[in-house]
Amino acid sequence: MNEVLSDGRLGGHEPSELAERFGTPFYAYDLDAVSRQVAALRAALPPSFDLAYAVKANPNLAVLRHLRGLGLGADVASGGELRHVLRAGFPPDQVVFTGPGKRDEELAAAVEAGARVVTVESPGELRRLARIAEGLGRSQPILLRAAVSEAGRLERVRLVGDDGAGKFGMDGGDLRMAAAEAASSPWLEPIGLHAFGASNVLDAGSLAAHVEATVDAARELAAGAGFRLQLVDAGGGLGIPYEDHEDALDLHALGARLATLAARLAEDPAARGTRVLLEPGRFLIGAAGAYVARVVDRKSVGGHDVVILDGGIHHLLRPVLVGQEHRVRVLTGAASTAAASNAQRVPVTIAGPLCSGLDVFAQSAVMALPDPGDLVAVLEVGAYGATESMPFFLSHPLPPEIVLRGGEAWVARPRVEPDTWLDWQVGVPPTG
Repeated sequence: MNEVLSDGRLGGHEPSELAERFGTPFYAYDLDAVSRQVAALRAALPPSFDLAYAVKANPNLAVLRHLRGLGLGADVASGGELRHVLRAGFPPDQVVFTGPGKRDEELAAAVEAGARVVTVESPGELRRLARIAEGLGRSQPILLRAAVSEAGRLERVRLVGDDGAGKFGMDGGDLRMAAAEAASSPWLEPIGLHAFGASNVLDAGSLAAHVEATVDAARELAAGAGFRLQLVDAGGGLGIPYEDHEDALDLHALGARLATLAARLAEDPAARGTRVLLEPGRFLIGAAGAYVARVVDRKSVGGHDVVILDGGIHHLLRPVLVGQEHRVRVLTGAASTAAASNAQRVPVTIAGPLCSGLDVFAQSAVMALPDPGDLVAVLEVGAYGATESMPFFLSHPLPPEIVLRGGEAWVARPRVEPDTWLDWQVGVPPTG
C-alpha cells in the first residue's frame, strides 16, 4: 500500500514542521501516494476497464483536481458532489451519477450537465428521469441498478427474486420492467447495468466474482430488453487494510481474473466493445491520509494508561461509527523512537477531548507512552474522514486539510473557528 507515513515523515515532511506551520489537529493527504496507488491499480486492470473515483470517499477539491489530472472519471451521489467535480474540471461525459434518493433538481442537473450516465434505482426514478429529460429536450444514457445480496455473498446479483430487502437497486421483476420501459423511451438510452453491494473488500476472488456476475447479469438484461450493452458498472468496494494483521488486496490476482473476463467479452459479438467501470474511492485515497493531533494530557485510570489528544471523533468519526480501530502512531518525542531505543511498549487508550465516552480512537494501542506535546497520527483516514464526521459537536474548531505533493505542503481547506458558525445563527427572531 502507498501510505502517507514513511520513515516517520508525512509525505516527506517532518510532522513537527507541519504542526508548527498549520497548527493541530489537522488532516494531511499525500497526493504522490495517491498517484502511486492509481498507477498500481491501472497496471493490474485490462484496457477495457475504466475508473471513476467515488467522490463520497473524499470530496476535497485539491484531491479531486489531482485525480482528474490523472485521467480518472468521477462517481457522484448528490447534486453537491456533481458541483464539486465540475468545478474540479471533470468533463461531464466522464461523470456517473449514482445514489438511491436523487431529487428532481439533481436529476435535472445531471441531464443538463451531460453526465456520462445516470444510474436508475427504481421504476419511479426511471419515470421521473424520463419526464425531466423530455422537458429538457435531451436523451439521457442510463444504467439500471440491480439489487445485490448481503456483503457476504457479494457476487450474487439479483436478476431473479431473492429473499431479503435492501435500499439499493431493483429486484428481477422491476429491473426487467424498467429495462423494457427505458428501451422504448425516446428520452432514455439504456446502456447497461450497475450492481454494487459491499465496501472495503480485501479478497480478490470475491471482488472478481462480483464483476463477473455483474457482467453476466448485464448481458442477460440487455438481451431480454433489446438494447445494446455498452457499459457495466461493478461499483467500488476495493479495500485497504486498517489493522496490522490484515493483508492488502492482491492486485495481481484480481487483474488476472479480470483479464480472463475481458477476453471473454471481446469474443462475444453481443458484448464486444463493452466497457467495465469500477468506482474506487477508499482504495485510492484512504492510506494517503493521516489525522494528526497533539497530546494534551496523560494519566493512569485503574492502572491503565490514557492519552488525551486535542482532536477526537468530532473530526474523525469512522473508528467508533463502524467499530474498527485505525492504526495509531506516535510521530514526535521519545516515544517515536521507541523501536530504536527498545523502550517499553504498553497498551494505551488514545482518546479525544469530547465529553463523551465514545470519543476513543483506540482502546489498547500498544506503543511507547507519549508525553504531553507529542504528535500522534491516526492513519488510513484519507477516505471517510473529514466529511464523515460531526464537526459541530462541542464547538471545537474544524481542522484544516493539508495537501502534500512533490515536497510542497499547502492548505486545501482552512481551519474554521466556532465564531464562523456563530455568525451563521440568528439568536432572536428578526423584527419588522
